[in-house]
Amino acid sequence: MPSPSPFVILPRHLALRRRPWLWALLGVLSLLAAVALGGWLAQQLALTRSSGVSPVELKRQIDDLEQRAQRLRQRNMMLKRSDDVSRLANKELQGDVTERDERIASLEADVAFYERLVGGSAQRQGLSIHSLSMQAESSGAHQFRLTLTQNVKKTQLSRGTVRLQIEGVRGGNLQTLDWDALMQSEDAAPLAFSFKYFQQIEGTVMLPADFTPHRVRVSVEGESGRSDRTLAWAETQAPTEAPAAAEIQAPARTQALMQTEALIESPAPTKTPPEGV
Repeated sequence: MPSPSPFVILPRHLALRRRPWLWALLGVLSLLAAVALGGWLAQQLALTRSSGVSPVELKRQIDDLEQRAQRLRQRNMMLKRSDDVSRLANKELQGDVTERDERIASLEADVAFYERLVGGSAQRQGLSIHSLSMQAESSGAHQFRLTLTQNVKKTQLSRGTVRLQIEGVRGGNLQTLDWDALMQSEDAAPLAFSFKYFQQIEGTVMLPADFTPHRVRVSVEGESGRSDRTLAWAETQAPTEAPAAAEIQAPARTQALMQTEALIESPAPTKTPPEGV
């Protein structure tokens, strides 16, 4: 005969009837949830009434804030564009100031040149190397313009010859290109000069492609002796100008130099005493 089981299976409705505390617990939990929900709704309603702002008014304020933010974004964009324009104008102004300073320096050099020719209070000098400018060409050659002056022998011609030497680096080693190397010819003839007050000598020299120039030495041999001057390569570089400006400025300077020479050579006018004195 089988032993009786310690577990007894009861129908569902009988099991619930034997646990009345479970129904009481469910009722208490439901009551608490209802009270909590009612309190939250009452709090939200109280906040809305205390602020005095309806949902329609809140939506209108949100729209106003979005429009204000859009206006601020547009203003920020306009300020940024204005700042870009100001920076560009400032950059152009700095370029104009630099160009004006270079022009003033050029005019001061011209004044010193004219004073040296006229003499006056300036110290009288014999044969002198006034300036040297070099400009690279597309072919790889370098065109130079040398200006010689003297204000001692104003009634006599100064005659002589000129040679150039360029010092630099080639292949990591120091190298000096003499006049023959610059002219690419053995026993190249020097440039001759003959003038009373000044003379501009122009010519073209060739530099190797792998040669980096550092200095230029100008050697002048005249009747009164020899004169040498060494200039840094950066000092000899002519400023880059627009073609039209270069075509206008070069003849103007040449004409001014010719007029200066004519004024120097012309005798001073004599005053005629009045009749009867």
